[in-house]
Amino acid sequence: MKATGDLARMKRRGYTLAVVAAFMWASGGLMAKWLMTPAGAETAMWLVPPTGGEVDPVVLAGARAIVAAGILAPTLLILKPSLMKVRLRDLWFLAAFGIIGLAGVHFTYFKAIDQTNVSTAILLQYLSPVIVLVFSVALLGERFRWSLPVGVVVSILGCALVVGAFTAGGLKVSDSGLFWGLTSAVFFATYSLMGRYAVTRFNPWTLMAYGLTFASVFWIAYLGGISGVVEVVASERGSISVGYLAIFTTILPFAAFLSALHYIEATKAIVTSTLEPVIAGLAAYFLFVETLTASQLVGAALVIIAIIVIQSGPAASASQHAEIPPAT
Repeated sequence: MKATGDLARMKRRGYTLAVVAAFMWASGGLMAKWLMTPAGAETAMWLVPPTGGEVDPVVLAGARAIVAAGILAPTLLILKPSLMKVRLRDLWFLAAFGIIGLAGVHFTYFKAIDQTNVSTAILLQYLSPVIVLVFSVALLGERFRWSLPVGVVVSILGCALVVGAFTAGGLKVSDSGLFWGLTSAVFFATYSLMGRYAVTRFNPWTLMAYGLTFASVFWIAYLGGISGVVEVVASERGSISVGYLAIFTTILPFAAFLSALHYIEATKAIVTSTLEPVIAGLAAYFLFVETLTASQLVGAALVIIAIIVIQSGPAASASQHAEIPPAT
C-alpha cells in the first residue's frame, strides 16, 4: 500500500509540474505577442496596450535563450557549483540537448510561423505526442495502453479547435510550411525524449544551464553576434520583458517539464503540455479582447478530457523511477 501511495504521489507531482510548465509557456506567448504587436486602434482596448515598438520574433527567441543562460549558469556557479560539474564526455550530449532540444524547437517553430501562420505552426508542433508515443512504445519499452493513443488524438483535435484550424483562414499549409512545422514537432518530441533519458543522469538545473549555454552559442552564430539582442534589451521595458521571458518562460518551465519527466512518461507529459494553447487562448480573451468561440471552448474541454484519459492508466512501476535522482 505504501508503494502504491508513493507512485500516486509521484504521478500527481509529475502532472502538476507539466501543468505549471504549460502555464508558463502560455505566458511567454502572450508576452511575445505584446512585444511584437505595434500600437494602434485595434490594441487600444488591450488591458495593457503595447509600447508601439515591434520586435523580430527570431531575435526575441535568441534573446530569451542568451539572457536565460547568462542568468542561470552564473547563479549555479555561485550558489551550487556542484551542479555545474559534468564529465567531459557528457558535453556532447548536453550540446545536442541545447542545440536540438532547446534552440531547435524555437528556431523551427518560428520558421513554421514565417512560412504558414501561428495557428498552423502550433497545430503542427503539437503533433509531437504522436512521435513520442510511437517511439516510446516501439523502442523504449513503454507499455502500450489504449488510453495513450486516445488521449493523444483527443488532445490534437482539441488543440486544432482552440487555434481555429477549422475556421476560414485558420490553416495555411505550403510545402515549406509543412516541412518546418513537422520538423518543429520532431524537435519538440526529441527534446521530450532526450529529457526523459537525461533526467536519469543529470539534475534538471544542470541540464538547463548547459542546454541554454549551448543554445546561446547557436543563436549567437545564427544571428551573427549579439547586437540585435543588445538592442532589444537596451530599453527599460525591453530588459524587463526579456528578463521575464528568460526566467518565467524559459528557465522555470523547461526545468519544470524536465522534472515532470522524473515522475510520468514522456507521452503523458507532452499531452499535458498541450494545455498551453488553451491557457493562452483564455488569457488572450481577457488581456487582448480576442474572441472566444464555442468551438474553441469545445477544444479546451477536449484537451482537458485528453489529460484525464491518459491519467486513467496505471502509474509507472517503482522500478521505472529507481535510478532517477531527485529533482532538487
